[in-house]
Amino acid sequence: MTAPFTGGCRCGAVRFSFPSPPVLTRLCWCRDCQYFAAGNASVNAVFATAGATFTGQTRAFETLADSGNRLQRHFCPGCGTPLFSEAAVRPGFRVMRLGTLDEPGRLRPEMAIWTGSAPGWACHDPGLPGHPDQGPPPAPVRAPA
Repeated sequence: MTAPFTGGCRCGAVRFSFPSPPVLTRLCWCRDCQYFAAGNASVNAVFATAGATFTGQTRAFETLADSGNRLQRHFCPGCGTPLFSEAAVRPGFRVMRLGTLDEPGRLRPEMAIWTGSAPGWACHDPGLPGHPDQGPPPAPVRAPA
C-alpha cells in the first residue's frame, strides 16, 4: 500500500496526511460509535502519528469507552465532521474515521469489534472476523520511533 494517506473534514478547514499505511482497520459497533455513525458501526483506520501532518482546529468530546479507556473524540467545529479519536493508553496513534480520507476505498475493514453491542438489524460481513467486545489490540501497540 503506497502512502501518503490524506484527508480532511467536509468543509476543508481540517486537513491531514499520514506517511505510512494504518496498522489496523476495523468496524466498531460500540454504543458511542453508533451515536457518531448515525446508528451504524463506525469505520476506522488506526494510524501512527509519527511524521503525520495536521492543519486546522478541532474540538474534542471526551468519553469513557466501553473498554474503560478515556477517549478524546475530535470533530470539525465548522461542519461537525467526526474526524478521529485518541486514547491516552495508546499514545502515538490516532483512530481516523475512514470516511474522512480523500480515497476511502483504498482501505477496507479487517475486523469488526463490539459486535455484541450491534442492533439486531445490523449487517455483518461473514468474511470479517468479529469480536463481541474490544477484540485484540492493534499490533504493534507502540508507535514507531
